[in-house]
Amino acid sequence: MKNSQAPNGPADQKEPQADGAPEMTGAQTAEAEGQDSGDDDRVSQLERELTLERDKNLRLAAEFDNFRKRMIKERLEAESRGQMELVKQIIDPLDDIARFAHVDPAATDSGTIVQGVEMVEKKLGKSLRSAGLESVNPVGERFDPALHEAVGTDVAETPEEDHTVSRVYQSGYTFKGQLLRPARVVVKQYPGSD
Repeated sequence: MKNSQAPNGPADQKEPQADGAPEMTGAQTAEAEGQDSGDDDRVSQLERELTLERDKNLRLAAEFDNFRKRMIKERLEAESRGQMELVKQIIDPLDDIARFAHVDPAATDSGTIVQGVEMVEKKLGKSLRSAGLESVNPVGERFDPALHEAVGTDVAETPEEDHTVSRVYQSGYTFKGQLLRPARVVVKQYPGSD
């Protein structure tokens, strides 16, 4: 009697893999699929974190832009309020000037007009000083190029008078310590000095 064996079924047949990789058992296949699944989960988690960080970055950029715009608006409003306060302080002297501008010269004597203008000048000066304006009128002081502009020279009688201001052509002004306009002055110069 011939011993004939039936060929093994499809489950028992092993076909060689095309790429030459060793065969994987069922457990190894499940483990590899689990790793792939774990890698996919990790990639998905990193993508979510990246999306969250992008959103945070965009919100932060938008908040900063809003902050910058708000600061610009507040600065402009503060400047406007400061200008308004200054204008409020000089309204009264402006009213006085308007009254003197419309007097009848035939009915008003020139001495009265001069006195009125002097009063307005004092009132305006007081208002501007209270706002922080200071006059630079340096007659007799040492010449300071940071505050004065020399427009001419006079002869100094003594060496001690050298580089002092003899006359002021135009007063200078500072506002809260900052120079607005230098005083235009004539400076004494001793003939023997350089």
